[in-house]
Amino acid sequence: MKFATKAIHAGIEPDKTSGAIMTPIFQTSTYVQDAPGVHKGFEYARTHNPTRDVLQTQLAALENGNHGICFASGLAATDAIAKLFSSGDHIVSCNDLYGGTYRIFTKVFGRFGMQFSFVDMTDLSNIESALKDNTKLIWIETPTNPMLNIVDIAAVCAIAKKRNILVCVDNTFASPYLQTPLDLGADIVLHSATKYLGGHSDVIHGAIVVKEKSLADQLYFLQNACGGVPGPQDCFLILRGIKTLHIRMDRACENAEKIAQYLKGNPKVGNVNFPGFTEHSGHEIAKKQMKKFGAMVSFSLKDDSIEAANKVLSSTKLFSLAESLGGVESLIGHPATMTHGSIPLEERRKTGVVDSLIRLSVGIEDADDLIEDLKNAIQ
Repeated sequence: MKFATKAIHAGIEPDKTSGAIMTPIFQTSTYVQDAPGVHKGFEYARTHNPTRDVLQTQLAALENGNHGICFASGLAATDAIAKLFSSGDHIVSCNDLYGGTYRIFTKVFGRFGMQFSFVDMTDLSNIESALKDNTKLIWIETPTNPMLNIVDIAAVCAIAKKRNILVCVDNTFASPYLQTPLDLGADIVLHSATKYLGGHSDVIHGAIVVKEKSLADQLYFLQNACGGVPGPQDCFLILRGIKTLHIRMDRACENAEKIAQYLKGNPKVGNVNFPGFTEHSGHEIAKKQMKKFGAMVSFSLKDDSIEAANKVLSSTKLFSLAESLGGVESLIGHPATMTHGSIPLEERRKTGVVDSLIRLSVGIEDADDLIEDLKNAIQ
């Protein structure tokens, strides 16, 4: 079954009681049992919910995995993955990553004795150098946030397998339409489903997909024991969004490429980060492991000041100044003070997150209108 068909049909069956073609929202907290322990597979809604079960099955199919596990947010999913490990365990992470991930690693799990190293994973030797006897996980974002670097998933997995280390890929920026990390050797795929999977900026949600049942069982246990589960209406909204994921991503990727080319030729713009450029250091890897180059673009201004960035950020009309990404509408953001504000200044600057860096989540509007909007704001 090809992706577009899976997005509509995988895991989806008409409701057995009514024939409803759309998965119903089972808005209930508990389920009636015929006798103690005799029920229809559902006891309590934190543990199981029919709407959530359908979504988990569909997410597993989209990522070519066997088990989907849903959470109340992307960070709740990250929290569950970190809880697979113990005090004294070591995790190696890419150094260009979502600020919330950096924060939960260092400010929450660091307090409990877990160890973290943040390295530039575009150079595989940095990963080799960071590994220790107590390393249990390698955490990848690719494309990275917000510099749009590309990490070679298959190459990292090859390094990890030699040492029996798990690999998790945050696939939020790519979505399963563009990239399926489990096929490249990863053990865990994570999504902030708030973004491209939902696609309409109206729900907070997180998801994990794995192949191995033993790993899934641990994550299901944490989902139930720690309780960071999504509500059934949230799951319904993600199911709805997934049905148009492939169409939205095609249009957004097409728009992003046109906008990146425009920015590249603007004399007031400095560096433009977009893996679709042939000169991008990760272009060939992106071609190998992604279907398209994504709909995220970041750029810095030649006037490398926060004042110059603020002038652009406050002057767009179609690009809305807001956190998040992946909706049908285009968003513009300032990583240094918004999505990556929780990362210390010196760490941000090591990865290129300068004061004038601007991040774009390109939506599905008309590309010419979006370019005109940026042109007016920059000028």
